[in-house]
Amino acid sequence: MGDLKLLLGVAGMPGSGKGVISSVARSLGITTISMGDIVREEAIRLGLDISRKVLARLAVELRIKEGPDAIAKRCINIIRDLDTRYLLVDGLRSHFEYYRFKDYEPNFKLIFVHASPGARFRRLLRRGRSDDPKTWEDFVYRDISEIRLGLPVLFFLSDYVIVNENKPLVEVFREAHELIRRLLIHANSRNRRSRSEAYREPK
Repeated sequence: MGDLKLLLGVAGMPGSGKGVISSVARSLGITTISMGDIVREEAIRLGLDISRKVLARLAVELRIKEGPDAIAKRCINIIRDLDTRYLLVDGLRSHFEYYRFKDYEPNFKLIFVHASPGARFRRLLRRGRSDDPKTWEDFVYRDISEIRLGLPVLFFLSDYVIVNENKPLVEVFREAHELIRRLLIHANSRNRRSRSEAYREPK
């Protein structure tokens, strides 16, 4: 297991641009874990179809069966076995998950990506993934599902907010890059201070 120096989380409504933050993190050498991938892997293990409806239902079932922070706990089990110093978890959905990561790493920092419903809907239509909503009604239904899980509460718990609205993608990338770069510098300096204090000779 690595000596973890920085643990970040990313949250945001569908289509807000969370993937940009993960891409920035990877470009800076940070390992990323997708909470959605945890659910997909469980679906594959159970022999289920990999569709949005099936994955959404499975995510709810896991939270009912194993607790509202079930996906976060599975992520932490993976993190414990990883040999990495910097890690980002993408896709938090509730305050239960937030506090599970916070209990694991007190210096856990959450980045919330915000965009208006109209901007997010247009973005998802352009993206055109098979599980993306094709109508406004589907989009609203998906938003309601995320709201019921408690995702909007994470906006108020977040340490940093990136607004992804009416901006070129390169500007959002640059903003996220500068934020994460500063967090890396701070994490490394904090770690150096901790080591120097540990080896300081007693008076």
